[in-house]
Amino acid sequence: MEFSTTSKPIPASGISPESLQKYVEEISQLPKEKGWRGLQDLFLYKNFRFYPVFLEGALHARDHFQAQPTDIFLCSSMKTGTTWLKALSFKIATRGQRPSDDGSDMTTVSLRAAVPHDCIPFLEFNEYSTAVTGSEIPLFASHLPYTCLPKSVIDSDCKIVYICRDPKDTFVSMWFFLRKFVTGKNSTDVESFASIDEAFELFCKGLSSHGPYWEHILGYWEASKRRPEKILFLKYEDLVEDTQLWVKKLAEFFGCPFSAEEKREGVVERVVKECSFESLRDLEVNKRGKHEKRGRVIENSAYFRKGVVGDWRNHLSDEMGKKIEVIMEEKLMGSGFTF
Repeated sequence: MEFSTTSKPIPASGISPESLQKYVEEISQLPKEKGWRGLQDLFLYKNFRFYPVFLEGALHARDHFQAQPTDIFLCSSMKTGTTWLKALSFKIATRGQRPSDDGSDMTTVSLRAAVPHDCIPFLEFNEYSTAVTGSEIPLFASHLPYTCLPKSVIDSDCKIVYICRDPKDTFVSMWFFLRKFVTGKNSTDVESFASIDEAFELFCKGLSSHGPYWEHILGYWEASKRRPEKILFLKYEDLVEDTQLWVKKLAEFFGCPFSAEEKREGVVERVVKECSFESLRDLEVNKRGKHEKRGRVIENSAYFRKGVVGDWRNHLSDEMGKKIEVIMEEKLMGSGFTF
């Protein structure tokens, strides 16, 4: 399967002031609870908690986004390997496309010029076209729970890749990221943000962005069992353990498997190497670059903190780790899924 670079009808990016006001009013009517200190309140929508900045775009997509049968969605909760999955998927889907006279590979050029989040659009931010290359590939991303996806995504024949991660590492990564997202370099703001202990207790109660985390996982897990041809479910830890295997599985799932010639020429290995955490982190655009989301400037380096399996041990006590494990065992009991 080759991905076309011709355009297709898609909604324009952005939300009009009128639409935004409508969604602000809708959100204001929802039940809410205090979020992590330093952040806005968490609003309850379809049994999940959202900060308004994410929910506004989700509601707009609910009303306006129309999925196409050829679309592929990379879905995840926050801080579970989304950046890496985007880079790998973009590299896989666009390999071999050469838009410039010097023969430069489109993917290599794009990943050197922009953070992966600017190569594959987020549904919730109404980024319905790839901003970097101008050519469109049917890849989108979303942090939305399965039941909160637009109806057209669930009902159509489009495909979904879902990645999840050990909840302990997920929590730690989320805490560091949101603290940086909210506070920037202002030391006063850092001190006003929820401590890791405070945020931990809220996370364990399901009070986190797009939480409860266990329900987020269960939604996609159950859907993947019902429709395995539509949803590919993977764990971050498995992707780390055998990246080449999963790169080949992703290519097959996308409908563009690696040919025997590509395998002989080491294309799979090259994809893995060029999209490794170290390679992406060391790119100039990810060391010093910035990008903007909904009016907030984010340093690209924030997406490349560590990516290490088991880093939670450097920040949580054994007792805290055990508490999350017990909660997850209880919540996932009977589902057939375990970490």
